[in-house]
Amino acid sequence: MKKSVLTRYRVMAYVTGVLLVLLCLGMIAKYALGIDGAADATRVIAIAHGWLYVIYLVFAFDLGSKAKWPVGKQLWVLIAGTIPTAAFFVERKVSAELDAKVADDGTKLARA
Repeated sequence: MKKSVLTRYRVMAYVTGVLLVLLCLGMIAKYALGIDGAADATRVIAIAHGWLYVIYLVFAFDLGSKAKWPVGKQLWVLIAGTIPTAAFFVERKVSAELDAKVADDGTKLARA
């Protein structure tokens, strides 16, 4: 597996995670605190998160298929982009697991 597959997943995991946290804060500001202007910001963040989550799904599915994950693990990684802060924890765990695999593949290519 190429390192670029893991890198693009990691970038999208962080982007999706940050936007989801901002969306949650915007919803709190809009509904719980009644802050003026929060509705506009929330709408923009929600649209951005929605579109970028689709890209996250594509990259996460690509990573999972190349890593040959079981279906349950693949679903957990895909759903992590919808749970606030889960994307950060799942990304860290996936990166730690696959960094070794990417390094092993790199040494195999160097030897050939």
